[in-house]
Amino acid sequence: MTYQAILYDVDQHVATITLNKPERLNAFDDEMLTEWADAIQVADADPDVRAVIITGAGRGFCSGMNVQNEA
Repeated sequence: MTYQAILYDVDQHVATITLNKPERLNAFDDEMLTEWADAIQVADADPDVRAVIITGAGRGFCSGMNVQNEA
């Protein structure tokens, strides 16, 4: 799967998932939630991954759910 809302990388047995919508303070929307769930499954299925780090791009980790798109 190609990701638009997150970045996924594996280095030295550690998967890093970066929430990548800094202009929205990485607020979750449907796209990000779907991609995040997929990346978690990919990391879980990879026998080389021993740990997962979840981080956010920009100045905020995650401001919660983007409710503007939910109305």
